[in-house]
Amino acid sequence: MKLLVDMNLPPRWVTIFSSAGYESVHWSLVGAPTASDREIMSWARTNGYLVFTHDLDFSALLAATQEEGPSIIQVRTQNILPEAIGNLVIEALRQFRDELEQGAIITLDPVRARVRILPLKS
Repeated sequence: MKLLVDMNLPPRWVTIFSSAGYESVHWSLVGAPTASDREIMSWARTNGYLVFTHDLDFSALLAATQEEGPSIIQVRTQNILPEAIGNLVIEALRQFRDELEQGAIITLDPVRARVRILPLKS
């Protein structure tokens, strides 16, 4: 499983994922900082990455297009630093590995995780 860390999250996440055995890259190293969410999602899909973000727009795009990927992990908390929620995110990656590999949106907050299988149906 490979993770693309969105621009709205600190690059330190790459180190956290690497320490847990996951390949990852921060968008700032592979794309333009002004890239649209569509461009980021297209790159992730083409290169076999799931998107790790703090942005709800990725889920909205998947809902609008009914695409089957890429999988999205979105964190819904004020403190997005790896030191605060790193363990929560790593545990969710392990717990929902199968769903993420098949196509899913995982929404995490400090209290719960919600899983939606792709494509999203209205």
